[in-house]
Amino acid sequence: MADVTRILNAIERGDAETINTLLPAVYEELRRMADRKLSSEAPGHTLQATALVHEAYLRLVGSAGDGWPSRTYFFGAAAEAMRRILVEHARKKSSKKRGGDRNRVDFASADVMAEESPDDLIAMDEALAKFAQVDPLKAELVKLRFFAGLSFEQAAELLDISPATARRHWNYARAWLYGRICSAD
Repeated sequence: MADVTRILNAIERGDAETINTLLPAVYEELRRMADRKLSSEAPGHTLQATALVHEAYLRLVGSAGDGWPSRTYFFGAAAEAMRRILVEHARKKSSKKRGGDRNRVDFASADVMAEESPDDLIAMDEALAKFAQVDPLKAELVKLRFFAGLSFEQAAELLDISPATARRHWNYARAWLYGRICSAD
């Protein structure tokens, strides 16, 4: 991971050729983040982990002018990019124009599948946006845990807090978000 910080510093200094070495250095970790998040998605989800990683990476490279002073900022930005992609995907899926009001049926399995509503993900995103205005650190923790699928230890390291603090923040954030989402219904 020290290589990632070195590469990011070179990119920030304006070394355009270094950007080509970034993807190989971060791909496996981004793939693990995407796999963790997509493993909790409802059956029938059409977005693949590879596609999620590539779309997030393209967005990150496109915003490389913003700079990432360390791997912490980079992986935080990656988690945010993945979150936005998943929310956009849920919105597209729920759009009536695209048949979002219909349930997808997989004919390969004759069982009836219980599919999670994309509206839940949209409600979560809206509540999280409000929470970020109230408490940005805890909102960032939610993004890393919920959307990137990081463990408490990994998220705590990226946020430079202890795992115990991460757990306390997580409990508070879950309660706050649950209250906001339930009151919106």
